[in-house]
Amino acid sequence: MIEIGSRRRGQPAPPHVVFEALTNPDRDPARPWLTLLRDERRPRVVTARPPDVLVWSSLWPKRPDATIHFDLPRAGDGGTDLRWTLYVDEPIPDASTVGHMRKRLNQLVNANLRYTFGQ
Repeated sequence: MIEIGSRRRGQPAPPHVVFEALTNPDRDPARPWLTLLRDERRPRVVTARPPDVLVWSSLWPKRPDATIHFDLPRAGDGGTDLRWTLYVDEPIPDASTVGHMRKRLNQLVNANLRYTFGQ
């Protein structure tokens, strides 16, 4: 597998709470965050080692080989120092597709999910 993107950003909630949100995105119907586009599908959990490691299947039917790896170590402030890393098999998508995939993960995780925790 080839890494085509990664981003680290703090989340205000502790790792076990972020882990639960990633494994069960519908846990709070009043605060939905996994809003998918027409070219995306709901990921499934491939690997889970609570509370700090999680792997999702692909969001993109056109790239079923893609996986998203989440590392969720505790941050010094008690929150989570979340890192997502996007992997694909050969052939590597073109630059436009890679950019779209990275942007979507950043939007879903570092914006939508983060906002459900009040930031």
